[in-house]
Amino acid sequence: MTAREKLLNKFNQKKHICVGLDTDLQKIPKYFLDEKEPILAFNKTVIEATAKSAAAYKLNFAFYEKFGPKGFELISETLKFIPDDVLTIADAKRGDIGNTSEMYAKAIFDELNFDSVTLHPYMGYDSLQPFLKYKDKVHFILALTSNKGAMDFENQLLADGKFLYQKVIEKVTEWNTDKNCGIVFGATKIEDLKQNISSFNDLIVLLPGVGAQGGNLDEVTEAFEFAGNINYLINVSRALLYCDDSIAFPKSLSELMDTYTKQSLK
Repeated sequence: MTAREKLLNKFNQKKHICVGLDTDLQKIPKYFLDEKEPILAFNKTVIEATAKSAAAYKLNFAFYEKFGPKGFELISETLKFIPDDVLTIADAKRGDIGNTSEMYAKAIFDELNFDSVTLHPYMGYDSLQPFLKYKDKVHFILALTSNKGAMDFENQLLADGKFLYQKVIEKVTEWNTDKNCGIVFGATKIEDLKQNISSFNDLIVLLPGVGAQGGNLDEVTEAFEFAGNINYLINVSRALLYCDDSIAFPKSLSELMDTYTKQSLK
């Protein structure tokens, strides 16, 4: 099963929530610190409490790379907890000259066996081509991100009257010949989302920013429903991971995941 097929199966089941595993030892419930490997114990609990409703899991590499070699072991072991029919996303934001990107792609896809990756496009097509040649994967390319600094570059107006992020969407659409491309579009930019959603075509959209960053799940869902587009993933990280710091965390997490899932069905 290709990565796109995994997602389409979930979308057809009306599952659109991506759980972001941005695991921070300073924030997880304290009782996990008694475990031999607190991060793995926490990630396993999160996955078990959310797997029946999740469309994807996104591992933010920064939270694992900080541990050096051990961090990559934590990534690899965490992936073993995720059901085979649920998409795995390497949130690594890669993008470099061709031979460097080729090594990054081999690490993420051949060694770690992720289904998909986040990429930045600002060095052009040749920096992404080593990833795109993995036709059975999905490649989420940054378009308009949820952070305030998006104004610095992504929202710059070009000579042709388009914003830079709109040019990115246009280019990614051109590169999507194998239907293995997606874009990252911040859930906090709801008006921009509404204005541009008709240009997404077959691209799968990953939307970070719901929860702690202020993005509204209902507004995002309604925008896609109005456009007749089901090809989207709404990422939720901190709002889920740190919803309860007591021993009741698994139950609270499962209940909150159910709430998000029901909201995404509206």
